[in-house]
Amino acid sequence: MSTALTTPPLSPATLRQLAALGICSREALAQTGVVKAFLQLKAAGHDAGKRVLYALEAARRGVHWQALSPGDHTALLEALAAHPPVHNPPQAGELAVYMDAALALAAQAAAQGEVPVGAVIVKDGHIIGRGSNRPIASCDPTAHAEMLALREAARQLGNYRLEGCDLYVTLEPCAMCAGAIMQARIARLIYGAHEAKTGAAGSVTDLFALKTLNAHTAVFAGVEHARCAHQLSAFFAQLRHKRT
Repeated sequence: MSTALTTPPLSPATLRQLAALGICSREALAQTGVVKAFLQLKAAGHDAGKRVLYALEAARRGVHWQALSPGDHTALLEALAAHPPVHNPPQAGELAVYMDAALALAAQAAAQGEVPVGAVIVKDGHIIGRGSNRPIASCDPTAHAEMLALREAARQLGNYRLEGCDLYVTLEPCAMCAGAIMQARIARLIYGAHEAKTGAAGSVTDLFALKTLNAHTAVFAGVEHARCAHQLSAFFAQLRHKRT
């Protein structure tokens, strides 16, 4: 049974803002994490200062904010300083439009005998980079969909740093692509199917979670997972059928 968040320690405005993020109970707050919830509030444009951070921790514990010690305050501020940047997910409409575009590029790759992976890079509501898998046709082991999309976007902006950009890809990136995504300072990575053999965004390893790599990218996994996974499985099933 969940325990509703209350005022105090949180203000009514903060409660409304948390509810909009899907955080309505102490259990949900604990699962999200106090620091992450605080950063999500800021990412959503809310005016959240240190007092809100302390109030969130008090709410998680079910105590008054004055019950927190100076040591608690210090620990929270240290955790805040060490936490990677947090971005809220794109709106549902954006997810559908741009993942559809990535799936269409993946279909182009499949038609050319390449593993069907497609990627698009979006900035300010416009696609500025596109890529479909083509290592076979290019005789290039780096010609993954993500890499091609990153290259095109960098040319469009005249800068290798793609700050404020989102990357949509139908398959979880490998270590090579994950490294390039972080080097480019992509704000949000949105991917479809999980890659159990080489996935570097949570399946095999999670390079985006390593604070030592100074990651700037928020990851949103499993968007249109069923469609992306089906596209891949159908391609490999057809390939096996041709070989028999």
